[in-house]
Amino acid sequence: MSFDVITPGLLSTIQDDGRYGHRKHGVIVSGPMDRFAHRAANLLVGNGLKAAALEMTLQGATLVAQSDMLVAICGADMRAELDGYSAPMWQPFVLHKGSKLSVGYAVEGCRSYLAVHGGFRSSNVLGSRSTYQRAAIGGYEGRALRNGDVLGVEKEGLAAEIVKEVELRSKIVSSMIRPDYRDNPVIRFVRGKEASRFTPDSWSRFVSHRFLVTSQSDRMGYRLSIEPPLELEAGLPYEMISEAVVAGTIQVPLSGQPILLLADCQTTGGYPRIGHVITADLPLVAQVKPGGFLRFQEVSHSEAQELLLMQAMDLKLLEAGVRAWLR
Repeated sequence: MSFDVITPGLLSTIQDDGRYGHRKHGVIVSGPMDRFAHRAANLLVGNGLKAAALEMTLQGATLVAQSDMLVAICGADMRAELDGYSAPMWQPFVLHKGSKLSVGYAVEGCRSYLAVHGGFRSSNVLGSRSTYQRAAIGGYEGRALRNGDVLGVEKEGLAAEIVKEVELRSKIVSSMIRPDYRDNPVIRFVRGKEASRFTPDSWSRFVSHRFLVTSQSDRMGYRLSIEPPLELEAGLPYEMISEAVVAGTIQVPLSGQPILLLADCQTTGGYPRIGHVITADLPLVAQVKPGGFLRFQEVSHSEAQELLLMQAMDLKLLEAGVRAWLR
């Protein structure tokens, strides 16, 4: 079972749930930028949450199926087409042998996830199939897809009766539990360790003004822009002894222009941390294109934990529903 890659898209990489347990050695986590969409797509096709799926950024790939397969696309609306007809979002559907799936430009959002029943076959490095391009590990030869690649599938497809059931009566992820993707979202955060070092005016603008997502943004982090720049209190240094950072950490370097760290971020950093985006809102960040804007709203640690638990519960209910349906 495999897909032929006709066109690879702008940046299409294999990502599973991430490479955990190695940060103490300086090995980053990677994994999907939008974990909710990645997990939902996997659940819809009967995979576990950690199966490898295809993350497509801004412009999707065109693939031809070499056998019948069950797939799902979640995340950004890239106007996907199956043999010239509109393909569904947020629900499973069948690709028959020889079918062509064309995923176009993201008209809403930034990243879309294609999952296939059984998961994509890819290099397993340090317990993860996630692609980390800078180190050329994981995924498809440690790189983004190219024309002519052949994407294998890890396990055999579903039984014929399940395929027929999908074609007759597909299940869809309710809009009630999907992240509220938009170009200018309000992103919730908790206060960072060095937040008190910023001037009162800078703090006030941080929680009341919008920040431009610049074109110098990637999977490592979003470079944000605001005028005038954020400032520390007089005499306080911008460079510090490096400490731990994670996806969601917002650092402010000497330029005063924040950097919001994301999936491929380093393990330590030496700039003041003004805040940390809550895990439940990282999917919203991942779907903002360069040129979009972010606003920040402070919440408590207990609120952040509650929101993450609610999101996890939504996925658990989705998983239970799909497993009952696929029996």
